[in-house]
Amino acid sequence: MLALDTTLTFFAASVLLALSPGPDNVFVLLHSAVHGRRAGLLVVLGLCSGLLFHTAAVALGLAAVFAASTTAFTALKLVGAGYLLWLAWGAWNAPVGIQDSADTGAMTPVQTYLRGVVMNVTNPKVAIFFLAFLPQFADPARGDMAWQIVLLGAVFMLAALLTFSAVAWFAAGFGQVFKRSLRAQRVLNRIASVVFVGLALRLATAQR
Repeated sequence: MLALDTTLTFFAASVLLALSPGPDNVFVLLHSAVHGRRAGLLVVLGLCSGLLFHTAAVALGLAAVFAASTTAFTALKLVGAGYLLWLAWGAWNAPVGIQDSADTGAMTPVQTYLRGVVMNVTNPKVAIFFLAFLPQFADPARGDMAWQIVLLGAVFMLAALLTFSAVAWFAAGFGQVFKRSLRAQRVLNRIASVVFVGLALRLATAQR
């Protein structure tokens, strides 16, 4: 089991990391502003579900493969960059119009949720970050290391869920102002597209 002081310290660090500028919170902010609060929260759930993959990868030792293998790391980051470019294309060509505040765009709730999952899972930097970050808070003297990694992953997911949900909630309120203007909607879509391209380039050129 994890010590209480270790858990609280890890939770606080996780919240700060979730708040720091990065692909995930930028993705949540833009998606919520463009598609609304419900879509933003569904993406948050998807992103946090993707963390299950990375937690399992660290617990099972799979993340070490991405840290050691240039081929595996490059393949996964190119898949992620390609996905971001596809999102950029979709945002650039997204239709505009007066939308209901609960509108999630052309996507179903499941598609919106899966978008968040894919966004997180295809980022090898998250796997390597977990590999470097989670074990620092695990103590061999307190029991099975793999189980401690799982618990730390769960705490990190809770911190990310709370932080990203707050970002989604406020960004959606900001986006409602833009939805009253067709020109503003078009500008917001263009901004989202450019940001997605930037995130794709950042991921494609990332080093281990």
